[in-house]
Amino acid sequence: LPYYSRKEVAEHKRKEDRIWVTYKDGVYDITEFVDAHPGGDRILLASGGPIDHFWAMYNQHTTKQVLEILARHRIGTLFPHEEVVQIDFEDPYANDPPRAPLGAVRCEKPYNSETVVELIPDNYITPEPMHYKRHHHPVPDVKHDDYRLVLAFEDANILQISLKDLQARFDKHEFPVTLQCAGNRRYELQGVAPVQGLEWDCGAISTAVWGGALLRDVLSFAGMGDESALIERAGVEHIQFEGSDKPYDASIPIDKALSKFGDVLVAYEMNGKPIPREHGGPVRIIVPGHLAARSVKWCHRITASKVESHSGWQRGVAYKSAGTYINSFDGVDAEKLPSVQELPVNSAICTPRPGSSIDFEEGAVTLKGWAWSGGGRNIIRVDVSIDGGLTWHPAELKQGSEQKYNKAWAWTFWEAELDIPEHLRRPGQKLELICRAVDSACNQQPEKTRSVWNLRGILNNSYHRVQVNLVEPSE
Repeated sequence: LPYYSRKEVAEHKRKEDRIWVTYKDGVYDITEFVDAHPGGDRILLASGGPIDHFWAMYNQHTTKQVLEILARHRIGTLFPHEEVVQIDFEDPYANDPPRAPLGAVRCEKPYNSETVVELIPDNYITPEPMHYKRHHHPVPDVKHDDYRLVLAFEDANILQISLKDLQARFDKHEFPVTLQCAGNRRYELQGVAPVQGLEWDCGAISTAVWGGALLRDVLSFAGMGDESALIERAGVEHIQFEGSDKPYDASIPIDKALSKFGDVLVAYEMNGKPIPREHGGPVRIIVPGHLAARSVKWCHRITASKVESHSGWQRGVAYKSAGTYINSFDGVDAEKLPSVQELPVNSAICTPRPGSSIDFEEGAVTLKGWAWSGGGRNIIRVDVSIDGGLTWHPAELKQGSEQKYNKAWAWTFWEAELDIPEHLRRPGQKLELICRAVDSACNQQPEKTRSVWNLRGILNNSYHRVQVNLVEPSE
């Protein structure tokens, strides 16, 4: 490969000149990759120069998969005699809040961890330190006294509300809501073909009691209620939320935002206490029934708009529904793919965990897990199998099964004790445990993981399978 100077690299910042970047001593032409970048066009911030310091911010790039993608675009090497530029900057994550070691960490910087799966059945309301954490950037430190929420129509600010005003002016509502990352259970999709993103197990989901003002009340106060001329005549179709962890923003359809049945919160409490920084305090949007990416943390601006939010997390490929036949985002117009909002019905076995040893003489296995569906749809049934799906049995629905019809914002716990069939009851035998859920619209989980595979590794709601081993009592 040829050698290039940093000056030559700096001449390639636009598509018409080809977009080049450097990483360590390598030179890369990423022109064809820009449109497929999961983070959108933010990659252009590094055009004509090094990406090293950006990757220090987004530490998930230093995986084998990402490095292999980068290697395919290598076109040369920096001249070895050139002085290597040492980037002097403070760790942008140095001010992140302290964390108790109560989660399964998937990425340190930005910090991402899931609830320890086998502990989920112990707490219907997830304790705050155990609640899964999904960050794209360093955690902002927003002071409560300085906080202001801007309400706007397109680019025009209408008014500002302080945290004290938000708490005093509007009735407080609180209820349990399950938040789930769209990439939950992504790890299983890797068994079909490589996917993008963090390898979540089935613990990127948690439930808390969120408290705050209804979004529809706040919008009405600003003259943007469901019958306001501003909403009707201006053709508003989306409500956008902007977080303090720029450039993150997201949006939801106007009908969800204004529905008296939608229960969207401008929240300031989590489990009866002020929302911690870690989880979006002082103010976070909570959109029940939708993927958690729409529940924007550290929200400081709410905008009524004719269009969706502009960030890569709304319009890029990150949270878009893509077919199983899309093996590359090269040439794919992400804006033509539908944005994910409500999530599909899903469930998982929390105990026993994969690879567990079961005393074959006990004669039975106890399964515990969670089930949940988007849009407030109730869980009406969970089926379980101990023999890989040859026979099925009903699980007992526990906490969460009492939720109001089509307002089941929180998960449903389930439990089942299954007898081990006589012909399988021997040491060394492997058992495949399976669960599948059905919601109040009679949506059912699909059987095959392959049928829901997608390049972004989201929306995996196939049957959840766990293999365990039967052993002698002494083992």
